[in-house]
Amino acid sequence: MIFITRRERFNAAHRLFRADFSDEKNLEVFGKCSNPNWHGHNYELFITVKGKVNPETGFLINLKQLSKLIREKVTDQLDHKNINLEVPFMKGKFASTEVLAMAIWEQIEADIKALGADLHCVKLHESENNFVEYYGQ
Repeated sequence: MIFITRRERFNAAHRLFRADFSDEKNLEVFGKCSNPNWHGHNYELFITVKGKVNPETGFLINLKQLSKLIREKVTDQLDHKNINLEVPFMKGKFASTEVLAMAIWEQIEADIKALGADLHCVKLHESENNFVEYYGQ
């Protein structure tokens, strides 16, 4: 079993809030991240896939194909967008980094399998100090 990781980047805005909370309660629970005028991050996304090396190509997966898949299914939809308002695969979901990582997994898992690998981890850096790792269900 071998693991390989592709890094991509995107910038996006979001707001952490619950509509059923008052502004005061949102501020208490989510702090500055509940700013009604949004806030943004320069995200770094790491997609790790696993499997066996194809003896014919010497690859687990063609990284150009993986990069294209990530761009089409994820980063093109997120880059310079408002996650709460403009990202179809986040519609109706809470815009936390944790939920975003799980949604990214859902977006790409089947397509990665079709390329001959298994999705191992979605790692999403929200900042240099905070990141999430999701390994599926």
